[in-house]
Amino acid sequence: MLDIAEELNRWAEQGRDFAVATVVAVGGSAPHGPGAALAVDADGAALGSVSGGCVEGAVYELCRQALQDGETVLERFGYSDADAFAVGLTCGGVIDVLVTPVRAADAARPVLAATLSAAARGETAALARIVAGPAELLGRALLVRRDGTSDSAYDGSRDRFPHGSHSARSAHSSHGSYDGGFGVHPELDRTVAAEAGAFLDAGRTGTLEVGEQGARCGSPLTVLVESSVPPPRMIVFGAIDFAAALVRVGKFLGHHVTVCDARPVFATRARFPEADEIVVDWPHRYLERTETDGRTVLCVLTHDAKFDVPLLRLALRLPVAYVGAMGSRRTHLDRCERLREAGATELELARLRSPIGLDLGARTPEETALSIAAEIVADRRGGSGLSLTGAHTPIHRDTAARPAVRIGSVA
Repeated sequence: MLDIAEELNRWAEQGRDFAVATVVAVGGSAPHGPGAALAVDADGAALGSVSGGCVEGAVYELCRQALQDGETVLERFGYSDADAFAVGLTCGGVIDVLVTPVRAADAARPVLAATLSAAARGETAALARIVAGPAELLGRALLVRRDGTSDSAYDGSRDRFPHGSHSARSAHSSHGSYDGGFGVHPELDRTVAAEAGAFLDAGRTGTLEVGEQGARCGSPLTVLVESSVPPPRMIVFGAIDFAAALVRVGKFLGHHVTVCDARPVFATRARFPEADEIVVDWPHRYLERTETDGRTVLCVLTHDAKFDVPLLRLALRLPVAYVGAMGSRRTHLDRCERLREAGATELELARLRSPIGLDLGARTPEETALSIAAEIVADRRGGSGLSLTGAHTPIHRDTAARPAVRIGSVA
């Protein structure tokens, strides 16, 4: 749902009633992963997508029905060999879709509206919703923040969670009473808030399985956690023509892109108009003082040992997602030898993607940028980099292969 947060937040601020269909699980090949959403308002306007077109019509009607009867439902869509015209995914996959009404009178609206508002402002927050379990619990929601407090959507109470610096605000459906949590068991709220915090730290969306009364007790529930986090960083070192092309591709992929170069004549806004930041500093000095995380991508295009070696010596020790360096194979061998002399270990050197990029036969800056971006995506998603033609590997391997996180053992 948070993939369309900006548009949905406008609907919520305008007081519109709407229903949201969210992909909560994927099996086999499917166009979108968990968290993808289609929303429909009371006037029939729609935004978003859950299947790239395969089952949009059927999901649209489910949203319209949810607006009428106020019921949260979970539906499964898959491929039908028996009837080529049946509603299903022509790609052969299976998706589970949760359809939730968000009307003025619905109990879940305050927490969903608060989540949409936070996501639209670019804040770090997670929405946790029960997507499998007893029918009366479907759709109950918890908003997890980082300020250490829990806000009830109904009585204004605030609780502090002992599981770190993540807080929660919650609501549930018309079944049962409201008590500032999922309305099931306090331990469930604390457990989900803590686990959602881990999802936030990784910047990912996925499911976890937890007992109805907490980590190990009660009937099993499946909870979808959708993360809203700032865009992942791409830091491009070296203000060259290849960097300008890579900035454009990085922005296209949704990165917050920084260009860093020690030479002020090259690191200019005129040369990199699409960059979010332009920094004039020695690369290794900037990397020492800037923030990085497990999603950060570092692309070293300086192609100069006096810049490369101190920069890569530091970069290969950081817990970032990707470190790549431009250069010929001869340059790579020389660079690695210099890094060894500077104290780099073989384990650290094994992290280095050099020569940077996949073998696409690239020649131009734009083709080279595409080659680098392809390697970054393949590295993040677990792709092989091979042609899909004739291959027998999964097309959407990251969503199909990742199981739900299991919390302890459930009864």
